[in-house]
Amino acid sequence: MLDFLYSVIYGIIQGITEWLPISSTGHLILAKDLFKLSTSENFFEMFLVIIQLGSIIAVVLLFWNKLWPFKKNTTGKICCKPQTLKLWSKVLVGIIPALILGLLLDNFMDKISNKIVVSVTLIVYGILFILVENLNKGKKTKVNTLEDISYKTAFFVGCFQALALIPGTSRSGATILGAMILGFYRPVAAEFSFFIAIPTMCGASLLKIVKYFAKGYSFGGREIMILFVGTLVSFLVSVFAIKFLMNFIKKKNFVPFGYYRIALGILVLLLIPVLGM
Repeated sequence: MLDFLYSVIYGIIQGITEWLPISSTGHLILAKDLFKLSTSENFFEMFLVIIQLGSIIAVVLLFWNKLWPFKKNTTGKICCKPQTLKLWSKVLVGIIPALILGLLLDNFMDKISNKIVVSVTLIVYGILFILVENLNKGKKTKVNTLEDISYKTAFFVGCFQALALIPGTSRSGATILGAMILGFYRPVAAEFSFFIAIPTMCGASLLKIVKYFAKGYSFGGREIMILFVGTLVSFLVSVFAIKFLMNFIKKKNFVPFGYYRIALGILVLLLIPVLGM
């Protein structure tokens, strides 16, 4: 029963930290030392990736009308929505950098995933959030709707998303920060970061599953239930986290998240002597 409780805890952490720009890796590093599943280490690492699918389902549900490319016309026939198809084509362009670098650097990034790297990245990006917000204060944004995004801009946003391969960066944080540097209106930056997360995170989950089974590992009914519970909780919490973020950034900026990242990074550094690398 303790494993199922821990699965709930990890689902909550995933649901909150995947969408808020505060780094899921930084929080999971602390959680992994406190809530250890009584499963194999290989299953546990796969579990942490698979529960991301719950977060993705939340995005699809909340933004269904913007993401679903088909509709019924006045005669009742199914037809395509050109703007949605165009949005998806930009999303696909946006995932190219992370796709290429993710396949090339996956094993290397696993090797450098330690508390010092995560701590430094948390602090650096926290400072960047504060600096970018201060520099952008009073400036007129250039990309105010999803339709304003060009293919070139989508690719550059994808380059920023690829920075999230570095442990502790935060995929949503790097993507939103990059989009803001490129002149995005905050809510549009957040939405586009959600959308390019769909194929990116689905691909990461698929890669993790393939690697897991390719190494000859397997799991039974108990592990399936642990995965189901974590994914379900991740989905439910993500719904509230996304709604919170979208409401928050319409009224306020990302500076509070910057300070939070800095504080968390310092905390992780202080705990290294206790928790180890």
